[in-house]
Amino acid sequence: MDNVTLWQLVDTSVKVGLGALVAGLSAWIMARRRPAGTKPANARANKRLATLEAISADVGNITHIFAKYSALAIESIRFGHRWPPARKQEFDAVNLELVAEFKKMADAEAKLLMLGEKGLEKTLRLYGAKIAHFRKQVYVGRKDISSQEIADIKQDISKLREQFYDLLSKKYDKMLVEAAA
Repeated sequence: MDNVTLWQLVDTSVKVGLGALVAGLSAWIMARRRPAGTKPANARANKRLATLEAISADVGNITHIFAKYSALAIESIRFGHRWPPARKQEFDAVNLELVAEFKKMADAEAKLLMLGEKGLEKTLRLYGAKIAHFRKQVYVGRKDISSQEIADIKQDISKLREQFYDLLSKKYDKMLVEAAA
């Protein structure tokens, strides 16, 4: 090896070594400047936000299916024995869909409890119980219930839904502020 080649090799090695030293020192300084726990807390807040969003979506889906169920149930009561069999089949399918969605509601309640959100869980549980009460009171073939009684039950359900979403919205907004901080 001649001196020129040796000198180029040493020069390149020194430059690579100094570059690694500067990069390591920069990383160490940046790590010390970041407050302890910033990234994990932010990740935790983002996970909580995602969980609340998923719960909101599940409850929204249940609300949609319940709206279809209640419309068909009310229609069946109004038409009585003249109600078309095709609508009865549609009602049966929506009824099965609603029952299946109650599993998601139970899962959402469990997630809320896991997050320590007892107030939200209680409101959601009451909302679900009121929907179940509606199903017991308003069904195909029932003749002794008035439109006003049905409207009253639906209004109670609507109030509970609104209470749940008010609480959820407040919690979500609070967590958004915490995640941004």
